[in-house]
Amino acid sequence: MESISGWQTLFLGGIASWVVLSSLLNVTQKLRSLTQSWVSRQVISGTPIILEIQKWQHKFLDALFSGMSCVVSVPFYTAFLPLLFWSGHGKLARQMTLLMAFCDYIGNCIKDVVSAPRPSSPPVRRITATKDEKENALEYGLPSSHTLNTVCLSGYLLHYVLSYTQIQDVSTKLVGLAIVILFVGLIGLGRIYLGMHSVIDIVGGLIFGLAILAIWLFIHVYIDDFVVSGQNVASFWAVLSFLLLFAYPTPEFPTPSFEYHTSFNGVALGIVIGIQQTYHQFHHENVPRIFTSELTFPAFVGRVLVGIPTILLVKFCSKALAKWTLPILANILSIPVKSTGYIPALSASSPCKKSDETKQAGYIQKIFFFSHQNMFDVDTGIRLLQYAGLAWSVVDLVPYIFSLLRL
Repeated sequence: MESISGWQTLFLGGIASWVVLSSLLNVTQKLRSLTQSWVSRQVISGTPIILEIQKWQHKFLDALFSGMSCVVSVPFYTAFLPLLFWSGHGKLARQMTLLMAFCDYIGNCIKDVVSAPRPSSPPVRRITATKDEKENALEYGLPSSHTLNTVCLSGYLLHYVLSYTQIQDVSTKLVGLAIVILFVGLIGLGRIYLGMHSVIDIVGGLIFGLAILAIWLFIHVYIDDFVVSGQNVASFWAVLSFLLLFAYPTPEFPTPSFEYHTSFNGVALGIVIGIQQTYHQFHHENVPRIFTSELTFPAFVGRVLVGIPTILLVKFCSKALAKWTLPILANILSIPVKSTGYIPALSASSPCKKSDETKQAGYIQKIFFFSHQNMFDVDTGIRLLQYAGLAWSVVDLVPYIFSLLRL
């Protein structure tokens, strides 16, 4: 049994301490009282700018910006990252997965702390072409997650490409930077054109995105070294994932943001556990990469055709297993639980029960002030384990199947 290192104890202890202190001091409510009214005024004052941009309404622009929003959405990255792992670029894939989880958590925390509205519709014309966009519209506005994620992920991708190819030409670097800036600008403009965000939301996404990217470029090497060769990696990350659920702020009103974070929190947990177990078998730097003689494009297509159904099956089985085991475990531990969607038998029978409070709020009180809470929402644990199982299969089970099939 490996001993727990001092920095791990301090880090996890610091998060746990923050959970307690932030609850006792009502940090979320105090931050909201300082920021919400100012941001809301900026959203209202920015409405004329949105209406001016929307005067250029055209079906082509509707399709263009809706498509671009889908390309940089969380569901897209969730589907794209497995392909990146299976293409042989494991380091880039795991870094972008963890960065995506970091962005998603920080961005959604800020959204729910500030709890600032999106532009009012009407008068703003809001275009929600997909189910994902309709759910996004239920979240708070500041910062724009699409802008924040695009800044971080496109910026890190540029850094990786320049480092991987060891390009030293200044003009090439400037061209790459210009492409990233143009892409980020189009995403930000598109979010305003679609009526999803005000200018202040886009500016917030840019500022927070650049800050997160700067932090990540400083720490990403240390994080990667820890994931592939550290001690207590699985246990540390499992405890971290658990604490992050409780450290999440309570929004003014319920939104899907906590669900999104829980899902990607599970993805990060599954990726870390799988990589830590199989790095030397499937994810080291000398694995075959796509478009080489060792991994041809037809072989990669074969990997996709085998891998996608497999991870979807694992996702289904993980969800079913979690739905069966978690209520039993809660019953054994005498923990009162309810379900807001996954298990009808555990749904709240009383119409006045506050499902939003048990779904994504009050976690601190539930742990440390148990007598003051009603029930835990078991859906959170189910969602976490479901996506952890899916992500684990991407980097552990599926590569093992590839090796058996000589793909």
